[in-house]
Amino acid sequence: MTLRTSDIDVKDVPTPSTVANGPLSTPAAALRSARRSRRRRRTLIVAFLIVAVAAVYIVSLMWGENVYSPAEIVRVIRGEQVPGASYSVGELRLPRATMGLLAGFAFGAAGVTFQTMLRNQLASPDIIGISAGASAAGVIGIVIFGMSQSQVSIVALIASLLVALAIYLLSYKDGFVGTRLILIGIGVAAMLHSVVTYALSQASTWDLPSATRWLTGSLNAATWERTLPLLVVVSALMPTMLAFSRSLDLLRLGDDSATALGARVTLARVSLIICSVILIAVATAACGPVAFVAFLSGPIAARIVGPGGPLIVPSALTGALIILLSDLVGQYALGTRYPVGVITGALGAPFLIYLLVRSNRSTL
Repeated sequence: MTLRTSDIDVKDVPTPSTVANGPLSTPAAALRSARRSRRRRRTLIVAFLIVAVAAVYIVSLMWGENVYSPAEIVRVIRGEQVPGASYSVGELRLPRATMGLLAGFAFGAAGVTFQTMLRNQLASPDIIGISAGASAAGVIGIVIFGMSQSQVSIVALIASLLVALAIYLLSYKDGFVGTRLILIGIGVAAMLHSVVTYALSQASTWDLPSATRWLTGSLNAATWERTLPLLVVVSALMPTMLAFSRSLDLLRLGDDSATALGARVTLARVSLIICSVILIAVATAACGPVAFVAFLSGPIAARIVGPGGPLIVPSALTGALIILLSDLVGQYALGTRYPVGVITGALGAPFLIYLLVRSNRSTL
C-alpha cells in the first residue's frame, strides 16, 4: 500500500508548539518550564518579603504612644521640623527601626550561610558559639573594663573572629566535617556562657542592668551612634556575600561536586565565613545577641521560597521581618514592654526542640 501525501491530515502533523506543550514535550522542555516556574515563585516571594519588611518598618515609625501619619514621617525624614514627631520619630523610632532592620539583615544572612555551608539547620552562629564569643567579649568589656560602645564593637568583632578560627581549627581533622564542627561549637559556646555568668557575678550594681539588658538582645538603647557602624558593615559586606551566593548554593552538594561545577570552594568558604562572622559580631555589639534570629531565618526562608537557588537575600529579609515584628509585639501587644530578644527566644526555642526531635527520629 502506498501512502500519499493527500492521505495525511494536516492536523495530525505535530508542530513545534504541540511538541513543547503537548504530550510529545521533551524532558528538557519540562525541566525548563519547571525552572521558569521556580524563578517566578522565587521572585514573587522575595518581592512580597520586601513589601512586608517595608510595611512593618513604616508601622514601626508610625506606631507608639503617639501615632503619626505617613506624611509626617516623610517630613521628619526629609529634615523638616514637625512638632512632637521630630523627636519621637527622628531621635527614637527611626534609629530603633533602622537598627532592627539592619540587625535582621545581618543575623539572617550570616545564619543561612553557616547552615548552608555545614548542611545542617542547627549550625547557626548562636548555636555553635560564634555569637557567644561576641557576647562574652561584650560583657567583659562593659562590666570589667567599662568600655565605650565603639570599643565594645571592636572587641566583640575580634573575639568572634578568634572563636570562629578556634572552632574551625579544632574541628578540622583529615578534612572538614560539619557535624564535628557543630559539636565542638556547642562545647565552646557552653564554656563562653560560663565566662559570661562569671563576669556578671563580678559586675557592679550600676553596670549589671546594662549588661543584662544587652545580653537579652534589645533595641531600647538604639542611637545613630550605634546604628551607623552596622549600616556601614552591612552595606560593605552584603555585596561580597551575594557575589559568592552561587558558590554557597553549590556547597550544598559537597566540596567535590561544587568544585566540579566550577565553584572556588576554599575562597568561597573563607570569604563567606569572614563576612558572616563580622556581620554577627557588629550586629551583636549594636543590639546584643538577639536570640534565634540567625537560627530561624534560614529554615523559614527555605520553606517559603522552595528548593533551588541561593537563600541569602530571602533569609536576610526574613531576619529583618522577624526582628521588626518581634519588637512591635514586645513593645505594644503584651500589656508590658519586653526586649526583642525575649520574643525571638520564645519563638525560637520550640523550633529548636522540634528540629532536635526530628533529627533524633531520623537516626532511629
